[in-house]
Amino acid sequence: MNYFKKAILGLIIFTSTSSFAQSNYDRSMQAIMKGDYKTAAIQLEKADAKTPDNATVLQMLGYSYFQNREYEKCIATYSRLLNIKPTEVSAYYYRGIARLKIANDPKESLNNMRENFYLASLKDFTKAIEINGDEDAQMFQNRGLAYKDYAIFRSFKAKKKEEKAACVALFNNSIADFQKVLTLQPLRKDIIDWVTYDKAQIASLK
Repeated sequence: MNYFKKAILGLIIFTSTSSFAQSNYDRSMQAIMKGDYKTAAIQLEKADAKTPDNATVLQMLGYSYFQNREYEKCIATYSRLLNIKPTEVSAYYYRGIARLKIANDPKESLNNMRENFYLASLKDFTKAIEINGDEDAQMFQNRGLAYKDYAIFRSFKAKKKEEKAACVALFNNSIADFQKVLTLQPLRKDIIDWVTYDKAQIASLK
């Protein structure tokens, strides 16, 4: 079980018996424990309507939206949570992944905003690393993937020398993050393969 799943489980165990818990919140926690995130989201939306700006409700609601692949709602909910708890690592982490998902598979209406989603995703992962420290491989892995995907996106339009140089810099940032993962978790073949991929892309831009 990774850090974030443990954090979610710990929050469920702690808050499900707390004094402020209401019926909608209790039902949502039961649904989450069963992996029924659609029911959880419905119940948490009701809890949110009754107790606006409740950080615990927002954290669980954002997580439920994420699991349901409702990424725009996920982003909006975690943004609300960060207005209340600006150092909540999981909010930056999941919002960053949600933004990256949209950037990589944009709806037609969001297509012209892809670059903004890539940049916002990178900003979220960087903030999460800043708060959480540099010993969480999962953080660096996801930021490395975000740098890689953004570099690929920009490379399609790169014609001038300076545009290609900017793409190379992004691929190098991706490699640096992947190397950090390998320092923490040596011999991970998936990460080694991504480093090889990044280097091949750099070579193609020269």
